[in-house]
Amino acid sequence: MKLSRSDVDIFVPDASLTPEAALARTTHLAVVAHQDDVEIMAYHGIAECFGRADKWFSGVVVTNGAGSPRTGLYANCNDTEMQAIRRREQRKAAYIGDYSIQLQLAHPSSAAKDPHNAVMLSDLTAIFEVAEAEVIYLHQPADKHDTHVAVMAHCLKALRALPVAKRPKQVYGCEVWRDLDWMLDSDKQVLDVGAYPNVAASLVGVFDSQITGGKRYDLATAGRRLAHATYHTSHATDKFNGITWAMDLTPLIEHPTISIIDYTTDLIDRFKTDVVARLTQTL
Repeated sequence: MKLSRSDVDIFVPDASLTPEAALARTTHLAVVAHQDDVEIMAYHGIAECFGRADKWFSGVVVTNGAGSPRTGLYANCNDTEMQAIRRREQRKAAYIGDYSIQLQLAHPSSAAKDPHNAVMLSDLTAIFEVAEAEVIYLHQPADKHDTHVAVMAHCLKALRALPVAKRPKQVYGCEVWRDLDWMLDSDKQVLDVGAYPNVAASLVGVFDSQITGGKRYDLATAGRRLAHATYHTSHATDKFNGITWAMDLTPLIEHPTISIIDYTTDLIDRFKTDVVARLTQTL
């Protein structure tokens, strides 16, 4: 496995394994834009693998963490210092979550947003080829963060280019910077994130540069998961202690000719049709 940048950060909590071996045993893989995105959107995979010997979770962070908002203790940190802090925090999360491997590719956000960036595509392809994960967690196409959407698009392009035998069985598009509660219930993928609440809290809480730095992701993430679980159904008691919604992106891998734009807007159109129908029958 060859990655393009000399400043890539590779962390394997089990020091007895090579990076290739740690990645090869991965069954659940999250590929995200920024540090802490893994822990916010892909906790389902972390919990599925936690404490297991037959399932392993791994994380990939594509960008370098520069440009994040900062106040208080971190107010005077420059971008170089902040990148180092965020790398360390991501390593801590990987250790707490018992990840098989944590890769931080260190690409600038501007590079990620270049749709013709062949170097980034090569990095992602190399990772997917070694991992051969059964389940992959990506950002969802309706996210409002441009870097999130760009990383998702690069990942889909790399996954579509894999031989059929190496493609994942399931690909989820997960929420960070836009909830997916607007989707029809029949279209939503329900990801149970209620297990090991102490681990879940620790994973998001370890990113102190973001929390003390001015963004309460720890409280917001826990609150969103609980809200999804409670507001999931109106005529039944809560089935889950926490839910993350996801889009099923698997058809985009199984049928590479499907337009990502058409696929996403079709979900939006189905939501619009449902709203119009409910209003029409009552007005």
